[in-house]
Amino acid sequence: MRVRRCHTLLIEPREIRAVDLNTLLAGEARLASSIQWVALAAHLDGEIVLDPTDLLLLGRLSPTQWTERSSLAMHDDSAAIDRLIACGLAILEDSPERSDRALRENHWHGLAAVAHRHLRWRSVDTHQAREEVAQSSEQSMVERLGQPPPVTHERTEAGFRLALRPLREGPLDVLTRKRTTCRNFDPHRVIDAQTFGSILQRVHGAHAVAEVSGVSVLKKAVPSAGGLHPIEAYLLVQRVEGIVPGLYHYHPVAHALEPIRSLSATQCIELARSFVANQDWFVRAPVQVILAGRFRRNFWKYRSHAKAWRAIILDAGHLSQMQYLAATELGLAAFITAAVNEGEIEDAFGLDPMEEGVLAVTGFGYRGETMNDLEFDPLHAVWPDPDCSAAS
Repeated sequence: MRVRRCHTLLIEPREIRAVDLNTLLAGEARLASSIQWVALAAHLDGEIVLDPTDLLLLGRLSPTQWTERSSLAMHDDSAAIDRLIACGLAILEDSPERSDRALRENHWHGLAAVAHRHLRWRSVDTHQAREEVAQSSEQSMVERLGQPPPVTHERTEAGFRLALRPLREGPLDVLTRKRTTCRNFDPHRVIDAQTFGSILQRVHGAHAVAEVSGVSVLKKAVPSAGGLHPIEAYLLVQRVEGIVPGLYHYHPVAHALEPIRSLSATQCIELARSFVANQDWFVRAPVQVILAGRFRRNFWKYRSHAKAWRAIILDAGHLSQMQYLAATELGLAAFITAAVNEGEIEDAFGLDPMEEGVLAVTGFGYRGETMNDLEFDPLHAVWPDPDCSAAS
């Protein structure tokens, strides 16, 4: 029977601080510090606390070459081997375990894989966190955190700057001034079918499919490393003309929705709330678009590349900005948030986080007539009344 270490593993020496019972019994309250060794594996969600024997054994196991278990047992590590196999840090050759094998096949860069796996959220409630902060302190943000860095970095004195000519006003300038993150979606208005289809096609649709060096690539309205366009658009539709509320996948070449599951109005609201970690102002959007990276599509070319994961995240940013502009031009509003519960989204759409990982949630719809939640609009391009104040 042969064994090897899992594909990607980060071991963190974590400081644990707790009340020192000895000093407490002596009438003093002091904190004692200790180091705990924590393993973070790219194919496992949980953290695993290691003891010194586990550490030594992991150091003897190769992540690529199989080792006979009998040779490890010579070091009297039999119990440690069993522990590491049971928790998934060591893999038996005939194990049916698939997630570690998928990481190897997808050509993840090690640090990126660990970061993506362990920075995901599940069941996080940002509304509750905001309320706890508000209740625990009446101080302003500056009072609590200190002065922030200046809004811009200045490398020379003002007299040495080279003044540039002002922009030549055009339609794009009018559009970008109205491009404001919406927190006040109309909870009743339905998006018409033409507008809905136009936004999806402009943002996610493929203008052409071409062959480059024998590889099929897409031409879209946004850039993507290698023309690979690995971002998939999954939708939670609540209020769109002619579309049954539910979960969908957008096919960029066919320009069509692929139904996954229909939902009741109550189910839509519950999922929308869990997706965006209870950010109330985004729950009312008639459409949420989940941006999920199909990692193998990118890593097939950029194998174990240190910048490949970053390139996919950049793609999500490009798509978000395109959606803002497309929605704004058609009289709608948009949003994007990275404060999302990836776990609940993965459950809803049946996604494996290391195969198709959630990067952000965007959305669009009609803006309400009143600003009940504060929006950042210093140019008053959306809310023309400078005295308009938020209700919350």
